[in-house]
Parts: sequence; structure tokens; C-alpha cells
Amino acid sequence: MSFPDLLPQFSGWIGGVRGKLIADYSIAKVVWFRVGGPAQLYFEPADEADLAYFLKNLPADIRVTVIGLGSNLLIRDGGIDGVVIKLPAKAFGGVEVLDGNRVRAGAGLPDVKIATAAAKAGIDGLSFMRGIPGAVGGALYMNAGCYGTETKERVVSLRGVTREGEIIELSNTDMAYEYRKSNGPKGVVFTSAVFEGVAGDSDEILAKMRAITEQRESTQPTNTRTGGSTFKNPDGYSAWKLVDEAGCRALRIGDAQVSEMHTNFLINLDAASAFDIETLGETVRAKVREKHGIDLVWEIRRMGHFADGREVREFLDGDVFAGVK
Repeated sequence: MSFPDLLPQFSGWIGGVRGKLIADYSIAKVVWFRVGGPAQLYFEPADEADLAYFLKNLPADIRVTVIGLGSNLLIRDGGIDGVVIKLPAKAFGGVEVLDGNRVRAGAGLPDVKIATAAAKAGIDGLSFMRGIPGAVGGALYMNAGCYGTETKERVVSLRGVTREGEIIELSNTDMAYEYRKSNGPKGVVFTSAVFEGVAGDSDEILAKMRAITEQRESTQPTNTRTGGSTFKNPDGYSAWKLVDEAGCRALRIGDAQVSEMHTNFLINLDAASAFDIETLGETVRAKVREKHGIDLVWEIRRMGHFADGREVREFLDGDVFAGVK
């Protein structure tokens, strides 16, 4: 899909933007699946003030999409209209140890780095973030978690910029967190957050993190083009087990495949399209529904437009096995 260039519309104020602005940007470069169409306009702000200036001046009818490290994200082949904002680690990847077993982290900081900083400072309770393949902003948005702990249990306060360009502070309560979901104010771009752990022994925490790393690398396809955990765990069930029991291990559509190592991961073997990956995911959902009567819910965020003639229907409308190897 080809989008019209937005930049000429912004000529009256765009000169005040200090960050990176690129029209028709190939967003597949910055997502882990390495698939997807272009962003109509791609923006990496120079800092929080630059982000606030941009959002304040951006016309209200222009869609804004925020992405993090692109680890839990599937961009469809038709691309994304409007503006895609990515917070670069250089400006939004800081980490600071505070009093009271607290850590302040920028939204562009990889989760592993906040876990490491806390561990070295003798702060326990954040080591679970070592197992989350994303950035702090994504963890805040989707209440990411693993190994029995969720982001909502550790976040104290958040800082962000509204769609109108106002810099605001939010509390944990303001986010109304649920399982793999937040319900905070709409349109806020998170820029940083404060997390709180408990006092611990640095060596013991680092050892725990090494154990998390070893477990993750031995059970998950960490060195592949993947989007992380694909489906949410239904109450009382493990998604991977439901997928496995439905006969979907190593199931393949084009170059998209259900991982043989961990069946709640979809992988791009080489040249898969977003259409292939999403079709595979919906095929898995259909097979699990057929086998168990359970409707799996996507944990991976899917966004953007389908390519013409390449729409993916939910559960494939009963056309479960078309194109499946």
C-alpha cells in the first residue's frame, strides 16, 4: 500500500522538530518478525520535549501508533497510516537507581537492562523482566510478565505525553491493570516509569537472572524471527499445551511456522509475510477451538492494513486447513 506524504501538510511547524522524521518508512526493519508494510510517517523524537512539541502540533485527525522494540508486534503487509512513533534508546533508555529500592527507567530501555541495573544495586523483585523480550514502554502498556510476576506488581508511577502534547504523571491505580492489559488514559505515550522492588543480595539476584536466561534459551526460540508469546493463557490452561494437543507443533504456512521448541511461538523461517504469520495464528486458533472448545486470544499486537486481497479472517470462518503443511 502506498500512502500520501504527510510532511507537506506540516510545513508551518515541522521545522521545530529535532528528531528523525522519515516518510514511507519500511517498518519491517524495526520489528522482530521482520515483516510488514511501510509507516506513512516514522518519528523518533530527540527527547521528551521534542515528543511533546510534535504531538501538540500534530493535527488531531492523524493516527498515532507507538511501538517499542517490536518484539511483540505483527505489522500487516499494507502498512500503517498516520505516524508511527518509536522512542530511541539514546534519548529514552536511561536508568537511575533511587532511594527506597526504586528504579526510574526510560520507556525505550530494554527490559533486561532495568533488571540488570536493579540486581547490581541489590534490588530484588525486578529480575522477572530479564525474561521479557521488549522495552519498558511495552511492558507498561501491556502489563508484561513472566515467571509468576507482572509489571503491575512493581510499577509505582509513570510519566508520559498526551496526544495534546501535555506531560503528565500517572499512578499505578490510574492504569487499571488487568492480565496482559492496561486501561489508562487513551493516547498517552509513556516516556518513563518508577519501579519498586525489595532489598536483596546482588549476587543472588544475578544468579536468579542467569537461571531465567538459561531456562528461556533452553525452552524458547530466542534466536529466531519471532514475536514472543503469541496467545494469552486462558484461565486454568497453558496456551502452548492447548496448541500442542491440537496437533499444531511445527505447523507451517509458507515460511511461517509454529515453533517446534515452544508451541506458543510463531516464527518467520525466512521469507514469511505478515499474511502468512497471521493466517497461521488464526489456523492455530481454529484448531484449538475445534479440539478443546477454547478460543485463544492473541497476545501479540497486530496492527496496520491488510494488503489488497490478503485479508485474514478470524478463525478463518471455518476454512481451517487451507494452505497448511
